[in-house]
Order: sequence, then structure tokens, then C-alpha cells
Amino acid sequence: MWNKNRRRFPSIITGALVIVGLVIAASMVIGKLWGMPFTTKTVDHSPPPVLVNLRELADYHAAQAQFELTIDQEHDVQWMPSALAGERVQFVAVGSVDAVVDFSTLSGLAVVQSEDGTEVIITLPRPVLTEPVLDHDQSHVMNRDRGLLNRLGGIFSDNPTSESALYDAAIAKMAAAAEATDLLQQGEDNTKLMLYTLFKSLGYQKVDVRFVA
Repeated sequence: MWNKNRRRFPSIITGALVIVGLVIAASMVIGKLWGMPFTTKTVDHSPPPVLVNLRELADYHAAQAQFELTIDQEHDVQWMPSALAGERVQFVAVGSVDAVVDFSTLSGLAVVQSEDGTEVIITLPRPVLTEPVLDHDQSHVMNRDRGLLNRLGGIFSDNPTSESALYDAAIAKMAAAAEATDLLQQGEDNTKLMLYTLFKSLGYQKVDVRFVA
């Protein structure tokens, strides 16, 4: 009796091993033909928070032009020589003008991505020029000639050589000079490059940046 059971156990183990082997082989065949069953696939449907990031940039200073110019103003007094009355001043003005893109007012349609998430279109307002900012440390009066009467009259004035008018003239000339440059075009180009780099890093294959008035 003991010998009979002993012979039965190896046959049971052999049969079990054969069944396990058949199951493994069948699973491998099914996996190659139809894919492994019960596998987990993760699909991320979360939209990228790019619009919020752009709004946080607020005013994006895309390009800057630096200027140095000389204001040469002369105030003559009619019928009197300049040595007696009048004033001439040379003022060196140093400052900068920026090309700025306003991201703070972007709408929900400013960033539109394709259905497959590989392409994106960004619509932005065109850059604008800021008011010139003068560097008060570098801007200075290079030369000032005043008539005798002007010097005497300055004794009774709190600020006989006020430079506010010179600053105003420098700002106006600097703004006109900035308008004559390609600063706005540089602002667009630099903004496009920044956005290309940003959205490419987010996985977009095609980035289209458009500017509207």
C-alpha cells in the first residue's frame, strides 16, 4: 500500500508541472498576439498650467535699447549779448527703453492646444515701448554758460539751474529714437524664442506664436 502511494505522488507532481508549463506558454503566446492581459495603462489628461504661468510673468520685458544723447539748449535774450543775458547748456542723457509684452490680461483662448496634445498656438498682444527711463547717476550737465544777469538773478532763486526741462527734453528725444529702431521687432523675436523653449520643454512638438494688435 505504501509503495502504491509513493508511486502516485511523482505522477501528480509531474502532471502539475506540465499544467503550469502549459499555462505559462499559453500566456506568452496570448501576450505576443493580443498583449499581456490585466496590464495597467496610465493616461494623463491633465492640461498643462501654462496660461497661469504666463500670466504670472505679467509685463514681460522682451528687449531693451540703451541710449546716450546730448541736449544742447540755448536761451537768448533779444537785443542783448549772451555774455550779459541768456544761457546755454549741454546735457548728456543716458537711459533705456524696453519692449514689453503684457501677459497679465491673457484670456482662456490665448493658449490653444491640438487634440493630440502635440501642437499649441499662443496668441499674444504685440509688444509696446515703455517710457524712457533715465539713469540719473550717469546723466549730467556737461557744460553751462550763463549771462551776468542770469547769474545775479540766480542768487534770489531757490533752484536757478533746474534740470527738469532737460530731463523732459531727453525723454522726448529718447522715445522718438526708440520708435525709429527695430526694438519692437526684437521684442517679438525674443518673446517667440522664450515661448518656443518653454513649450518645447513641456513636450509640444510644434509651437506657433502669434501677435495681434
